[in-house]
Amino acid sequence: MGVIGRAHSGLVFGRRVQVLADAMAEVLPPGRVLDVGCGDGSIARAIMDRRPDVEIEGIDVLVRPETHVPVTEFDGTRIPHGDRRFDVVMFVDVLHHTDDATVLLREAARVARTSTIVIKDHLADGVLAGPTLRLMDWVGNAHHGVVLPYNYWRKARWDRAFAEVGLSPEVWRTDLGLYPAPATWLFDRGLHVVCRLAAGPAATTAPG
Repeated sequence: MGVIGRAHSGLVFGRRVQVLADAMAEVLPPGRVLDVGCGDGSIARAIMDRRPDVEIEGIDVLVRPETHVPVTEFDGTRIPHGDRRFDVVMFVDVLHHTDDATVLLREAARVARTSTIVIKDHLADGVLAGPTLRLMDWVGNAHHGVVLPYNYWRKARWDRAFAEVGLSPEVWRTDLGLYPAPATWLFDRGLHVVCRLAAGPAATTAPG
């Protein structure tokens, strides 16, 4: 791990885990949750610390030697579980690493009992959104050897993908505050979203 990787791990990673755990814990329904692309399970473990009514296990293309939750290897495309095996499926900054997020969204809808899916990902709307997201992705992931296709979508493209899979957002939140000032003015600004999807049309609400 180089200087940039060490700096990111020391200054950003810990805060990111706690902020995202707070945001995801707020919108996750109770029950058994599959975390797709869970990494070492730090966020999943932090969510369960906040939500004793949630049980999370993970899958990832690379299973690390030490993880905070049980993790099963998968090929990045096909979720290795049967239909309706989980109450909820979640993705945390995973779908923009795929060539086509709808593939995993369909898999998630198959595996989730009520097609409930919770996502944290990026929005490519706004001035210089693309270059800013590429910079964040490279700093946070390149030193781990993560594939970086830089496949960021605008909100309109997310909406089309959700409709293709038969899902609709019932929660849509962009005020995450992942970074402290002054970094928040550059690296937050509506570039991040947490949303909860359900089958069919639904009204979008603030989490509560």
